[in-house]
Amino acid sequence: MKKINPDTLTSTVTSLISQIVVAPVSTLAFISGQVALNEKGELMGEGNYGVQAKQVFFNLKLALEAIATGPENIVQMKIHVVNHRPELVDSIFKAGFEVFGDQWPLTASTFIGVQALGFEEWLVEVDAIVSISN
Repeated sequence: MKKINPDTLTSTVTSLISQIVVAPVSTLAFISGQVALNEKGELMGEGNYGVQAKQVFFNLKLALEAIATGPENIVQMKIHVVNHRPELVDSIFKAGFEVFGDQWPLTASTFIGVQALGFEEWLVEVDAIVSISN
């Protein structure tokens, strides 16, 4: 995959995302929105955006492992946050770095503030599109 951050677009957030991702012809996998439920279905971090985000990114990592790929093959990621406020950005991205470390998925991304998710206690949800080489 080719990741492009042209000089003609802002570089303010390009340490966290890639403005453009060009994926080769391949199979695409669409990972459903992951929420802060562990493998037993228990909510992790009730009321805590950072703890929930960490579980969400961990679940995303598990989904990637299930299709034998890694974060470097994420084409697009959408991060949905209930009642988003600018001060939440750091804790959510910090959680992602705790899970992925140096393999943070630099990809086309959208951070979306939403009124609610599927259940009232869910605060963060992440879905992704992944390119899997044939």
